Amino acid sequence: MVDSESAGQRLDNFLLRVLKGVPKTHVYRVIRSGEVRVNRGRAGADTRLAAGDDVRLPPLRLPAPARMPSAAAPAREFPLLFEDEWLLAIDKPAGVAVHGGSGVSSGVIEQLRRARPDAKFLELVHRLDKETSGVLLLAKKRSALAALQQQFRERGTGKTYLALVAGAWPAKLKVIDQPLHKSVDAAGERHVRVVSPAHEQARRAITTVRSVRAVGPYSLLELGLKTGRTHQLRVHLAHAGHPIVGDPKYGDFALNRSLQRGPERFSRMFLHALELAFDHPASGERVALRSPLPDECEKLLSSP
Repeated sequence: MVDSESAGQRLDNFLLRVLKGVPKTHVYRVIRSGEVRVNRGRAGADTRLAAGDDVRLPPLRLPAPARMPSAAAPAREFPLLFEDEWLLAIDKPAGVAVHGGSGVSSGVIEQLRRARPDAKFLELVHRLDKETSGVLLLAKKRSALAALQQQFRERGTGKTYLALVAGAWPAKLKVIDQPLHKSVDAAGERHVRVVSPAHEQARRAITTVRSVRAVGPYSLLELGLKTGRTHQLRVHLAHAGHPIVGDPKYGDFALNRSLQRGPERFSRMFLHALELAFDHPASGERVALRSPLPDECEKLLSSP
């Protein structure tokens, strides 16, 4: 039975929280197979739960670990952009996952919980890709989590990203309105692609683009999200013929290798969550948080 504090959560996030220790791939497998029922009906991973919902699961057996884990999640604090009794915002570095799973032993949330053993509640409000840096919001109270996630669902937040892409961005292309389809393979790896609006599982995705300036053979873009689909910015830009510099999944792999091996020694994806604006869950005041562009990105922009 779903309690009031879990209302509004996606089914997959709810199960991953309550089924601690069950492999993430197994959780997604039983959802896809239709073995998870919500109020006696089949439900997808993105189904939003309501208080009082009856969630039924098949028998689950936790396999015995082949060996003891080498170490617990390391305790780690991250640069703070904001903190009060309701929430905190950190400046997430590139290369750190927001949570463990799919071959990642631990992420931001596990490391912060380890660093703050007295915290009664600490949960991610939203996610950033492992390769993305910038503003990441976490809740310190269940009520704050519910209020903030509601804002994200209703597009009440303002999110701005900076990305460096290959090639000269066409000045007239200011909005990308291309539907996306997400699939998850047997290993739990997500794959996203642009599809026809007629595709039965197409999800509308809208990205706004403002060209900031040309940087040699690249373009620096300011991006806005009108929808929040998985890998939306990365897939939209790659589909437009201008992949994000350093993107290991949808990018120009030859270009990425040349930057890694060349004098730039640039070895990350140039996508940065620059600003996040939202209404504070307690006061209702508008809060705008900004993360400075990391040094390695500034260095690449200034390289000859």
